[in-house]
Formats: sequence, C-alpha cells, structure tokens
Amino acid sequence: MARISAARDVRKPLAPPGRTCDAGRVPAVITHDHPLFARFYGALRAHDARFDGQFVAGVLSTGIYCRPSCPAVTASERNVVFYRTSAAAHEAGLRACKRCLPDAVPGSPDWNVRDDLAARAMRLIEDGVVEREGVPGLAARLGYTPRHLSRVLVAELGAGPLALARAHRAQTARALLASTGLPIVDVAFAAGFASVRQFNDTIRAVYDRTPSQLRARARPEAPSAHGGSAPALTLRLPARTPFDAAGVFRFLADHAVPGLEEGDEGRFARRVRLPAGVARVEILPDMRPGVIVRARVEAIADVAPLVARVRRLFDLDADSAAIDDALGADPALAPLVRAVPGIRIPGSLDAEEALFRTLIGQQISRGAARTVLARLTAELGDDGLFPTAARIAADGAAVLRGPAARIGSVLAIARALADGAVSLGLGAPVEERRAALLTLPGVGPWTADYLAMRAFGAPDVLLASDLVVRRSAAGLGLPSSPSALARRTAAWAPWRSYATLHLWRAATADAG
Repeated sequence: MARISAARDVRKPLAPPGRTCDAGRVPAVITHDHPLFARFYGALRAHDARFDGQFVAGVLSTGIYCRPSCPAVTASERNVVFYRTSAAAHEAGLRACKRCLPDAVPGSPDWNVRDDLAARAMRLIEDGVVEREGVPGLAARLGYTPRHLSRVLVAELGAGPLALARAHRAQTARALLASTGLPIVDVAFAAGFASVRQFNDTIRAVYDRTPSQLRARARPEAPSAHGGSAPALTLRLPARTPFDAAGVFRFLADHAVPGLEEGDEGRFARRVRLPAGVARVEILPDMRPGVIVRARVEAIADVAPLVARVRRLFDLDADSAAIDDALGADPALAPLVRAVPGIRIPGSLDAEEALFRTLIGQQISRGAARTVLARLTAELGDDGLFPTAARIAADGAAVLRGPAARIGSVLAIARALADGAVSLGLGAPVEERRAALLTLPGVGPWTADYLAMRAFGAPDVLLASDLVVRRSAAGLGLPSSPSALARRTAAWAPWRSYATLHLWRAATADAG
C-alpha cells in the first residue's frame, strides 16, 4: 500500500464537480488510522514532487509541516498527520518547513477540477475577495450565509475562510519577499495584510522567521524597481511538470488582438483591469517549469489578484501527470499525448472580454476577428484596454460591423452584463453560469461550452460539435458525429477540455 503506485490514486478527482461534502470525499485531516493514510504516506516516503500543493504533511514531533517532496528524512508514520491545506496545518499549531517551503509550489488542482462550494470559495479567496470584501462579501458572492460557509470550509478543508485567507496572504508575502525588491511595508499591503504588525506576526507564526530573514534567505535574483504609485514587480510562478508553456504562448499569440496584446512563442504582454486599478503585464517562460511575470500595477493591493489570474491564464495548477495518464490510456489519443505532454488550457484574464471576443469571432476567420476586435478596442477602449460591457452597450452600434442579428446579440448581451442581469463571476457554479449564458440571444451550446473552458477553466468540456474537433477525431478513427463522439469519449472525463486541445493541436499540426 505504501508504494508510489498506490499513492497515484490521490491525484484522481475527489468527487464529481458540484457535489458537496460526502462520505467519499478525502477529509480535511488524515491520521494514521484512516484508510487513505498509506497512500499519502507512500507519496511522502517517495519524496514525490507530483503531489506538492495537493496536501501537506504535518510532523507532530517537530511541529512543522512539509510538502510531499521535502528532502528531509521521512518521519515515522505515528508522528505524521496529513492536511488538505496549509491553513489547516496552521490551525493545528504547525509552522512551515524552512527547508522545503511547502507553499512555494503550484496550487491545488482540486480548485480546477471541483466546482462545489469549497472549490469556488478557494478560487475567490485566491483572487483576494476576503481582503476586499471580508467574509460576508465572500459568502454573498457564493450565495450562502457566513456561518454556513465557515462550517463547510472547516469540514472540507480544515480551516475557515479567515484562516484560509490568512494562509494565502502569508504565501503571497513569502513569494514577494523571495522574488522582488519591494520594501517590506509594501510587501505587507501587496499581500493583503491590514497592517505591518499583523504582517510581521503572521510571517513569524507561519515561517518562524521575520520578513527580513525570509528575504535574506531567498536573495532575490531580480529586485523590483519601486517609485511612485506604480511599482514594477518580477515574480516566478511555478507549474507542475510536464508543462507545455510554448503551446499556451503560441495560442495566445495566434489570438492576440492588435493594439490590445503582443505576443509570440516566448512572450505575452498586455494591459489588464484589476479590482483597484490597471496593470501592465509581461509574461515570459521560465527555465524552471512555470512563467515569469513582469508587471507594473497602479495599486499594490492588486498583486494577489494579478497572480491568481495569470495562474488561470496559463493553467499553472493543472495536474498534468494525471491528465496525461488518463488521456494517454486511450489508444486513439495516446500518440497526441506523447507528442504534447503537459498540454494546458489557455485561459482568460477577463471573463466578460472573453465572451465578447468569442461572440464576435465565432462565425468569421481568426484574422477577420482580430481586425474587428482591434477596431473595437481602438474606438471604444480606454488607453489600450478592451472596452467595458457598459461602453459596448452605449456605443457599440456605431462601431460593430456584420449581420444585424449578430450585432443585436452583442449589444443585448452587453446591456445584460452592464445592468448586472448576468454575472460571470467566480462565485457561481460553472453549470449555473453556462445556463445563464444560454438564455442570452445569440449564445448557443458551443459558445457557452467554449466560455466554460476558456474563461472559467472547466476541465471537462468536449466541444463535440466543433468542426475542427470532429475532423481531427475522424483522422484518429474516432466517430465524427457530435453525439457519437460524445459517447465514445465519455471515458476521458474529467479531462475532456484537454482532449479538445489535443484534437485542435493535431489539426494544426496536420495543416502545417
């Protein structure tokens, strides 16, 4: 049971998306008498980096918690307890290991695969909602009372929303201390702390070091410039291996809108709206698995939301080894998986923008869509930003070109978004957002599914009606009709979005 082959089951989805806590869910705390303990302990004993970010190991005899790949000698089973989150380990009175830095890893893939209340809450916490709106604001976005939300999170993750947000702030602060030259006071507020004293107390409690000691240990390689209200930052965001960074950069470059974005196979740059201001962002591939983010933000509090959105844009937290194992088990897909290991879902930095780009581009060529979107940005955008829904609703009729029905749909959707009749926020389940989209004029299943995959990061979307997907599937000997293809590929769940990307990529390779 302790062999790593047994531990591989840990990487499977914990429950179908949308389900709440049940008897089949991995609990928040796993002790040595739990049936799953041997699997987790096998991963710890093997120092397997594939499990980093998916759980932490608390060592009761030393009072620390580690990532599974920690190089230290593995503690005795009787002294080890596993926690789903670092916040749960903090709540148990443990501190982070100084040797392996258990939070310097990709985030848990569970928040991508799962779409239940706990997963949606974690996505919002990582986006900084607790710092901006408090726990009542977080609960309101999710449609529950703060008491019920806290009860679910403690049961599922071993910590309530405040503790989870505190752990996320500590992780953000450590990353900023390690990779930027920002003054420590600015690091405190960039990470979301309300005061420098709170920041100092939290860092000492979590890491048993002062902020200055953490920075001295890290020796930043590329200190950030600081001047005025727009500090420049350089951050390293890790990804699990394998990581097809080139594929994401290529996809973003192929769909880049002139005047809004710049990109090629090794760079992507643009301006993006964040909760407190606008940021200029440049993203580059890292020699280590992951990306390097160079950004200049107007408000230091926007650093954490920016990091969360870039992680979604490049799908950095995906469990690529598990995805490749599952899809590669099908003989039809195996050659594609071998050719492109670690494929990722190219996401979006703004869901509303992604919706308009999809609506405008879905019935015309990619080049024509880029031209139309470039004109829309130039005439209605604000200083290199994509226009807001309100601006499109007010002035889009004078700029948009094409069939009257399509223009009418775009304007109607812009009004619905501007009025708040439809929301694309992270708080609602993906299926709920998809259903809301389908009520809008001009939005069909393909559009709603494409948005679920690109803007919401849904991992299990097969665009079976997509012409390119069907043509590529037929080339592999798979059914080409949407219904037959959907039935044949049911076994690919819950990773059918990645299969869709493989089929798109295969068609592009054949065309080349």
